[in-house]
Amino acid sequence: MPVSISRRGDVEPFHAMDVLAEANRLKGLGHPVISMAVGQPSDPAPETVRAAAARALRDGRIGYTDSLGLASLRDAIATHYQDHYGVSLSPERVVVTTGSSAAFNLAFLAMFDVGDRVAIAAPGYPAYRNILAALGVEIVEIELEGAGHLTAAHLLAAHQEGPIKGVLFASPANPTGAIIPRDDLKELIATADGLGISVISDEIYHRLAYSAPDVTALEFSQDAVVINSFSKYYCMTGWRIGWMVLPSALVRPVERIQQSLYISAPELSQIAAIEAFSASAELDRVKARYQANRRLLMRRLPELGFRIAAPMDGAFYAFCDISGLTNDSMEFARRMLAEAHVAATPGRDFDPLAGQRYMRFSYAGNEKEMIEAMNRLGRWLDR
Repeated sequence: MPVSISRRGDVEPFHAMDVLAEANRLKGLGHPVISMAVGQPSDPAPETVRAAAARALRDGRIGYTDSLGLASLRDAIATHYQDHYGVSLSPERVVVTTGSSAAFNLAFLAMFDVGDRVAIAAPGYPAYRNILAALGVEIVEIELEGAGHLTAAHLLAAHQEGPIKGVLFASPANPTGAIIPRDDLKELIATADGLGISVISDEIYHRLAYSAPDVTALEFSQDAVVINSFSKYYCMTGWRIGWMVLPSALVRPVERIQQSLYISAPELSQIAAIEAFSASAELDRVKARYQANRRLLMRRLPELGFRIAAPMDGAFYAFCDISGLTNDSMEFARRMLAEAHVAATPGRDFDPLAGQRYMRFSYAGNEKEMIEAMNRLGRWLDR
C-alpha cells in the first residue's frame, strides 16, 4: 500500500536535537559525554513549583482547562508584566500554550497565509524557519553576518525588495545572545508599524540578560505579539508550558486554532507555573552560575581557537567563529562529539548560508562540566 508523504516534512532537520540524540546514544553506551548542544538548564524547576505539582497530583488535578489557560495563571502572567516591566496588561490578552513551540505554531497559523513573506534574522532559531517553511510561508532571511542584531534599516531594506507581512526577532537572541538596545528596539517596532508589518517578539530569554535590563516589545506597541516560556529562566523545559500576549483581535482566532490543535496546555504544568513567579531568589542563584560559566567560556573558548562572534549579552550561549579550525561545522561537530565527547551545535542550524563557519556552545550546564569540556577540547585540538 502506498504511503502518502507531504512535502512539509522536507524541512531542514533541527540539528541541535540530532546532536542531542547522538549524545544520548553515546551516553547509553557508557561514554562520558558533556552536552553543550541544547538550551537545557542543569537545575530542576524551583522547589515551590515542584511542590505545587506534587499537591496537584495528590489531589488528582490533571485534566483539560479552558483553551486559553487557567484564569489564575493568566492573571499571574499579567501581574508579572506590571511587576517586571511596568506594563499594564489585561489577562484576557494572555494565552497559555504548550511551550513557546506551540505559541509559534499558533501565531504563524493565525497571522500568515501561504505565500506571505515573513522576515527573520540569520543567524536565528531554526524552528522559526522550519515551521514557517512547513506552512508554506515565504521566509525572508536577513543576514547579520554572525554578530549584531536586527535593526530598522535591515527591515526597511528587506521590505523594499518585496512587501513583508511580518517580522520575527528575539532579544536576547538564540544563538548569539545579542540584545537589541532599547532605542533600536523602539525604532524597529515603529518602522514595522509604519510599514504595516506585524511584529512577533520572542522574549523567551528575558531575565537572562547580563548587560542591560529587559525591555518588552509591549512597551512600544500593544499590537505586538509577544511569546515567552517557563523553559529557560524558570528551568521548566520538560513541563512544556509557555505563553503568548496578543492584540485583542487575535485572541479569538488563536483560541479557535488552539482548541483543535492542542485543546489546552497541561493542567499540571499550569498549576505549577503559577508558583514560578515567586521563586526569583532561587532562580537568580541559578543565573549567577550561568554568569560564572559565561566568564569561563569568554576566556577559554578564544584560547582554544573558537573566536566569540557575537556579544554574549544574554541567554546562555556562546556563538563562535570556527573558521580558523574548519570550514565545515557539521563535520567538526560530529568529530568533536565522537572523539572528545563534547556536544555542541553546528552553525548550519542557525544560518544555512554562512553557518559552516560557526558553532554554538550552551553554557546552561554546571560549572564543573564546563571546566571539563574546555579541558577536553584543549586536549583534542592538541592531538
